[in-house]
Amino acid sequence: MTGKELVIKTLRHETCDAIPWIPFAGVHAGRLAEYGAKEVLTDPDKLIESLHAVHKLYQPDGMPVVFDLQIEAEILGCDLLWADKAPASVVSHPSQDKTIPAIIPSGEDGRLPLVLTALTELKPTIGQDTALFGLICGPFTLASHLRGNELFMDMFDDPAFVRKLMTYTSRVVKAVADIYIEAGFDVIAIVDPLVSQISPGHFNEFFANSFTEVFTHIRNKEVPSGFFVCGNATRNIEVMCKTSPDAIFVDENIDMAAAKAITDTYDITIGGNIPLTNVMLHGTQQENMKYVVELIDTVSRHNLCIAPGCDMPYDIPPENTIAVQQAIRKTESVREMIRNYEAPADDTLVELPDYAALKKPLIEVFTLDSATCAACTYMMGAATKCRDSFGDKVDLVEYKFTEKESIARVRKMGVKHLPSIYINGELKFSSIIPSHKELCEAVEAYLQ
Repeated sequence: MTGKELVIKTLRHETCDAIPWIPFAGVHAGRLAEYGAKEVLTDPDKLIESLHAVHKLYQPDGMPVVFDLQIEAEILGCDLLWADKAPASVVSHPSQDKTIPAIIPSGEDGRLPLVLTALTELKPTIGQDTALFGLICGPFTLASHLRGNELFMDMFDDPAFVRKLMTYTSRVVKAVADIYIEAGFDVIAIVDPLVSQISPGHFNEFFANSFTEVFTHIRNKEVPSGFFVCGNATRNIEVMCKTSPDAIFVDENIDMAAAKAITDTYDITIGGNIPLTNVMLHGTQQENMKYVVELIDTVSRHNLCIAPGCDMPYDIPPENTIAVQQAIRKTESVREMIRNYEAPADDTLVELPDYAALKKPLIEVFTLDSATCAACTYMMGAATKCRDSFGDKVDLVEYKFTEKESIARVRKMGVKHLPSIYINGELKFSSIIPSHKELCEAVEAYLQ
């Protein structure tokens, strides 16, 4: 059985003797071929070369062609800010005045030709034995790209507008899905990180119908689908299942065993959730192997894929990713190899502020990285807008989990989920993006 067949059978819930391995090497693919993020996300030749490097080095069963949640937003009029080692971030929001664009993408728009050119080149080569994933920005995150942080207030102040905007973004997602399916992608994945930032009630009220419509549309095309979410989406796993994707992929914030108990009830495949930073980026090969072996031991192998928690950071050491692949493919021999392994103690020292002695409120935002994680981008955006409204009366700092000192700080403070907002050392918002009013009221309580 080829890796491609293994992925498809797993997403179709058939019994398999092996677990599919799906590395989400987005901009990280560029690292393997010594290209920066913008190069690999704008130049088809460099993208193709990078994807061949991923296939050769990591031997995946499935892999994305591009992992970039801004492709659709750029087509719809959002301006982007490019980074050296991360996908571009959205810096303007065309629907800030509540105007909804009329554009429905075609295969010639924006950077879609980049994706399609790469697929055309890869399909007859690595696409013969590897399932190629077409990733699309989900309708909720796409709506946030268009509207900005105001979308979270709109759910309270103008629910009719939210529904109208979601109707539009769902049309966009289905149009891109049609383009990808016609081009020959093996799996269509809807990537919507902001789902983790809302309650099940808001999900059902505003977004469930859109996701159900999208996954039904893909199923009617007879192509497997995936629902990718990052952040602490624990409370939303069941409502996500009810939209009927073929698979749900989650990150390290999720207890895989607990989540799989839910997804198994709905006969939905679950994938994930290797930690991106403290294991894949900063850990040892043995730590990566240990995580995977323990994950396999924790859950049943039916309806299971193993993958990084989300888009892999650019600087992940290739040897760590190879270690993951070995742990999946040669679990028993790896188990023996790491039987007596103990992770080295983390000697990174951090000093916490004397919160009681602060002269003004300190907003601390703990993120994966606001430059690369959409949920973190909008959480940091909410904090920045709040800080700006108070001027110099409030201090603001971001701690990125991609940095070793921030990981040590997260552990010392007991931060459970990312992104989170603390004020003067006290947790105020965990995996929920607050409205401007809510956050400002929380800050005001600390003003002396």
